[in-house]
Amino acid sequence: MGKALGTPCVTNLWIPDGMKDTPVDRVGPRERLTESLDAVFEEALDPAFNLDSVEGKLFGIGCESYTVGSHELYLAYAMSRRILYTLDTGHYHPTETIADKISAVLLFLPEILLHVSRGVRWDSDHVVTFTDDLQAIAREIVANGYLDRVHIGLDYFDASINRIAAWVIGMRNVLRALLLALLEPPGIRSAEAAGDNTARLALQEEAKSLPFGAVWDYFCEANDVPVGEAWLAEVKRYERGVLLER
Repeated sequence: MGKALGTPCVTNLWIPDGMKDTPVDRVGPRERLTESLDAVFEEALDPAFNLDSVEGKLFGIGCESYTVGSHELYLAYAMSRRILYTLDTGHYHPTETIADKISAVLLFLPEILLHVSRGVRWDSDHVVTFTDDLQAIAREIVANGYLDRVHIGLDYFDASINRIAAWVIGMRNVLRALLLALLEPPGIRSAEAAGDNTARLALQEEAKSLPFGAVWDYFCEANDVPVGEAWLAEVKRYERGVLLER
C-alpha cells in the first residue's frame, strides 16, 4: 500500500486483552505480550513504505478489571522500540482528552498516530463531529508545529447511517478543525507569552465568534469540492443508484 500510494502506510496494532475479574498475576501476561510484540516487529520494514504503531487502551467488554496492554505499557514499549504510539480518543477516561497527551508524547517520540473518533461512554467510535475535543486536538497539532509528525486516522462504527456520508462528515470536520486552528489570532499566544492571562482569556472568547465559516467555504470552492451541504445530494444519488442495487 505504501509503495502504491507513494506515502507510508501506518500499520496500527491493537489487541483486546485482559480479564473480567481481578487477576492474581498481572506481570506474566505483560511479559508474554512484550515477547510477542518483539516477535511481530522483529523483521524491519522500510519506513518509506510502512510505519508500525502500537495502541494502548483503558478497558473493554470482558476486561473490566485488568487490561494487559495498558496505556503505560504500550507507551513505554513504543518509546523503547522507537516505533509510533497511537492515541485513541475512545481509550481513556471520558473526562480525558488526547489533545493534552500529544505534546507530552511527542517530546520523546518522532511521530505518533491519532485514532480520532467520537467516543460515547467508552470506545463506541461514533462519527467524528465538530466537537470541542476535536478542535482541541487540531489546535494542539497546529499550534506546536506537529502537522508533519502526526498521522490522523478516523473511525466510525455507526452502520445506521450512510457509510460514505459518515466518512465525508468526519473528514470535513477534521479539516475544518485544522483550518480553525490555523486561523487562530496570534495575539492569543502573544498574550500568554507576556503573562497576560486576562487578555488571553478575552481573546480566546472573542475568537469563537470570528467568521471562520466564510474561510471554510472559500477553501472548499478553491479546491473544487462542494460548499456547505451540497455534497449530501451527490451521496444520496449514489445511494439510490449504486448502493441500493447491491
